[in-house]
Amino acid sequence: MISQLPIISIIAPCLNEEQSVKPLVENLLLIINKMSAMGIAHADSYVILVDDGSKDDTWANIEHLHSKYGNKVTGVKLTHNVGHQKALIAGLEHALCRKCDAMITIDADLQDDTECIINMTQHFHQGYDIVYGVRDDRRSDTRFKRNSASLFYRLMRHFEPTIIKNHADYRLMSRRATEMLMQYSERNMFLRGIVPQIGLNSCEIQYSRNPRVAGKSKYPLARMINFAVEGITSFSIVPMRMILILGIVFMICTIAVTIYVISAILIGRTIPGWASMMLSLWFIGSLVLIALGIIGEYVGKIYIEVKHRPRYFVEKTTEDFGSPDK
Repeated sequence: MISQLPIISIIAPCLNEEQSVKPLVENLLLIINKMSAMGIAHADSYVILVDDGSKDDTWANIEHLHSKYGNKVTGVKLTHNVGHQKALIAGLEHALCRKCDAMITIDADLQDDTECIINMTQHFHQGYDIVYGVRDDRRSDTRFKRNSASLFYRLMRHFEPTIIKNHADYRLMSRRATEMLMQYSERNMFLRGIVPQIGLNSCEIQYSRNPRVAGKSKYPLARMINFAVEGITSFSIVPMRMILILGIVFMICTIAVTIYVISAILIGRTIPGWASMMLSLWFIGSLVLIALGIIGEYVGKIYIEVKHRPRYFVEKTTEDFGSPDK
């Protein structure tokens, strides 16, 4: 149980969300005020908006909101687009530099039900270090998005059983859990897979997905595929093992075909031709290229990790609280 009112930091990455940041902040501040009135969160709870290299007026709107609401709204502007996961890390690291007891990460499009923040905070009072927001209704998503998401989670649970189905990045984490998360130093961050591995006391709450308040999705098909590949190759070597198994299977097939060919030669039933040879060459060539591609994904990740490049750089913030670039 929490002995005093916790300060909650709500973190939202923003990429070209000039139309969304104002209703987002107004909504989140209403939630903070409601939690303060309920006696479950401190009135000094605040919002952090991370501008992930937006090309529109997102940052100008964040500065305006900061000037209007003061320290209740903090903006962090990254020098360029680094991706959703790294922008989340930037927000969490900046929250750790301020006074807060728990962090809640949420998307800027208001598709995640903000009323769940109250429920998350109540579970935090009950002793949970991590509270996952899980979508139980995706009717606002397109049919393709629902089907592709379902396929993604089935694949990920096969490769990484600890992943939470239908959980994106809407979650509460205690300060202790966030500090543990920051000990993961890899550059290829896939938070949906990493957070469950922390192992602290956790629970799930269900909510319904809402339509976007404004703008359009930042996850087109190509980006969704890239995200899926990133997640799978970050947490499992099963694809490489599948290549090994496939190689063994084809070795057995090769031995069987060799026996058949020798038998056919001995009884004089060979028919000269090129079709089978061409098909075999194309088929095996394709398998080799696929295998090289999968291996290349892992080698590429090793290449990125060993260089230890910074995850992001901060261009400026709406207030200076001494957070170094990471």
